[in-house]
Amino acid sequence: MLTFYDKTFSSRLLIGSALYPSPAIMQGAIRASGAQIVTVSLRREAAGGKTGDAFWKLIRELDVTVLPNTAGCRSVRDAVTTAKLARELFGTSWIKLEVIADNDTLQPDVVGLIEAATILINDGFEVFPYCTEDLSVAMRLVEAGCKVVMPWAAPIGSARGIINRDSLKLLRDRLPDVTLVVDAGLGAPSHAAEAMELGYDAVLLNTAIAKAADPVAMAGAFRQGVEAGRTAYEAGLMEARDFASPSTPVIGTPFWHAVS
Repeated sequence: MLTFYDKTFSSRLLIGSALYPSPAIMQGAIRASGAQIVTVSLRREAAGGKTGDAFWKLIRELDVTVLPNTAGCRSVRDAVTTAKLARELFGTSWIKLEVIADNDTLQPDVVGLIEAATILINDGFEVFPYCTEDLSVAMRLVEAGCKVVMPWAAPIGSARGIINRDSLKLLRDRLPDVTLVVDAGLGAPSHAAEAMELGYDAVLLNTAIAKAADPVAMAGAFRQGVEAGRTAYEAGLMEARDFASPSTPVIGTPFWHAVS
């Protein structure tokens, strides 16, 4: 089971709600993924009227836990204000915290992120911070009170997969008691499996599913990738070697020689 701030879930795949061709396909993909937590953007979903009502009807039918995010925020003030609005709208103290530093890479502003996380935690929020794979940043977020840290695999929407495996592995090794989620940059089910094989607790993605030719089928594929990666990690993966090792025992094996 997966635990986020004392709440338990059976699925280790978190999924976004943006970019789908239609609301019905979004709903089908979320169901196929088996995800129990869905991220939503306050800016996109808070609008009133028929469109907003239809979206919330679909979400309620899915019976999932909503994780609001501060996507698009580029300052501490903007992120904190958005988080407070999200708490009022969604009735939850959970917030996926994003403070963006660069428009091209969407790289997190790690200084602003730590500041915003500290403010929100002191105000009673349970923060899911989106950050880089930097160990010192992750440690500062934990010191601020974050029980979950969400480092990227690669820039949002890039589909590059894990670009700094050693740093992600170091995070897992150095923060064994912290819930770690690989967030952003995953483009294939194999990328999700790799993250899980490193011992990460979950993965979060959106674009790779929503922009697939068949989002529902891709959601199912990611579900299987996450499950396979987690099972492999728990089973105990063989360490890589720099030399060959015979899979068939040599000692005691009979040898036959041709007799002329």
